Amino acid sequence: MDESQGVDFEGALSRLESLVGELERGELSLEDSLHTFEEGVRLVRLCSERLKSAELRIRQLEEGTDGVTESPVTVSEDE
Repeated sequence: MDESQGVDFEGALSRLESLVGELERGELSLEDSLHTFEEGVRLVRLCSERLKSAELRIRQLEEGTDGVTESPVTVSEDE
């Protein structure tokens, strides 16, 4: 996953959407479908890691002088 370190979250998400479209069209060979799926799994993991990192940063920023003020981060299913 070293090559993905330069990919930003939005770029990875955009690429993932593109891969899903390719798979949904059903025009790829089995081998190409497997490669596309593997790339998609890597991108999902990358996006998940980036989201966890962002959540951690938000929690750190919310720290107050008398302890941590933790507010749950909610994500709409529509996004």
